[in-house]
Amino acid sequence: MDFVKTIESSLEELLGSGIKILPALLAALVILMLTRYGAGFARKLVTKVSHKTLRSRSLQMLVAKTTYVTAWIVGILAACVVAFPGLELGDLVATLGLSSVAIGFAFQDIFKNFLAGILLLVQEPFRLDDQIVVGDYEGTVERIDIRTTKLRTYTGERVLLPNSAVFTSAVLVRTAFDKRRSDLAVGVDYNTSLPEAKEILQRAIAEVQGVLAHPEPEIDVVGFGDSSIDFIVRYWTLPGMREVRQAQTRAMIMIKQALDRAEIGIPYPIRTLYFFDQQKYNDFLSTGQKM
Repeated sequence: MDFVKTIESSLEELLGSGIKILPALLAALVILMLTRYGAGFARKLVTKVSHKTLRSRSLQMLVAKTTYVTAWIVGILAACVVAFPGLELGDLVATLGLSSVAIGFAFQDIFKNFLAGILLLVQEPFRLDDQIVVGDYEGTVERIDIRTTKLRTYTGERVLLPNSAVFTSAVLVRTAFDKRRSDLAVGVDYNTSLPEAKEILQRAIAEVQGVLAHPEPEIDVVGFGDSSIDFIVRYWTLPGMREVRQAQTRAMIMIKQALDRAEIGIPYPIRTLYFFDQQKYNDFLSTGQKM
């Protein structure tokens, strides 16, 4: 009977404790519900303000996300303090401070990428929709997240680059300016009049759709090749890869047609072969010996 009474008393104590903390649990639940709406409202408000004050879309998204997460952290801490009256806010802060050291060692790569992402967003070496080259990867910047920079390659694939690697690497931004130059090599045979060929190339490239009139295209003679005299056609287009590719295709077609009309050939590689009797040059024969 004593055992049963002990169980009954324990259950009564648990029930009494549960009834006592029930209002606190309900209050904590209310705080979490309010936090949900408050965090959403704060994110919308910060998003609206950041759209007017910040140029970088990635930085706008980061500020909104940070505000949302911070609001939830504050709400959860407040709910814990209300639900457990014996737990003080100072204890929570001290616990978080002690655990942050261990977390820092465990997640140092994440923090490193996070800080690099912040610096990339603040300094803006490139923006969303810029076309960049980082190491062996090239593509369009889709997004800069807390940990990674997302690239969409020209073949429709996605590459996730750690922010720290992007921040410490040399980055080629192909769309940093409003125009971009391309160099197209053209070879003509040695019987060609060079002034005439230069004039033909100048007229041809000027008529190509997508080639900008300013800066004006330039035609340079760059060398005497094995089978041709080599020109470089330098012209400017819009900086996007699509515009560059399309203009290059049109330029090659237009130049080939112009040279064909002028009956100027683009020679194949040529090799001259000499045939001789190698027996006359054998080293083992003496100087006066005849075959």
